Amino acid sequence: MTCFDRRDVGLLLLRLGAGGVLAAHGAQKLFGWFGGGGLEGTGQWMESVGYRPGKRSALASGLVEAGGGTLLALGLGTPAAGAAVAGGMAGATAVHAPQGFFAQAGGYEYPASLGLTAASLAVTGPGRLSLDSLLGHAFNRDWMVPAAFAVTAAGTALVVGARAKRLRQQTEGEQEALFEE
Repeated sequence: MTCFDRRDVGLLLLRLGAGGVLAAHGAQKLFGWFGGGGLEGTGQWMESVGYRPGKRSALASGLVEAGGGTLLALGLGTPAAGAAVAGGMAGATAVHAPQGFFAQAGGYEYPASLGLTAASLAVTGPGRLSLDSLLGHAFNRDWMVPAAFAVTAAGTALVVGARAKRLRQQTEGEQEALFEE
């Protein structure tokens, strides 16, 4: 039997912290817990920022955050969970990017940080204090990391690209005033 080292404890703390935050955010979207809008309210908001249909977008986002966050916290299916969360946070980053980087101005700092944390856990692995380790890494094989990121990148590109196209079409034909009156 081997002793757990600082790396295992550090990965456990990182997984529990990031996974817990993500699971709570997902619960806001899915169930309206913790002051969230639930599927109805979140769906309306998703619609307003260009993710359509809004309710399905809210469901997908909520499942990625709640499910991916829970799996990361448990250290189960870490490559898929981390990649899925990273993709979801890329979608959130796209919404916040026009406000710049810092969260205090509505920027993308927070979703980018969560996405990078999830991606890092997917690449690094969950450590020995995890269900993946307990199960002999059946859901954490080396080949799963690039596969999970490839599938997630393709899906994220389609969803975020469709949103960008809708937003462009909404502003098409609009022209700013050339001169102030």
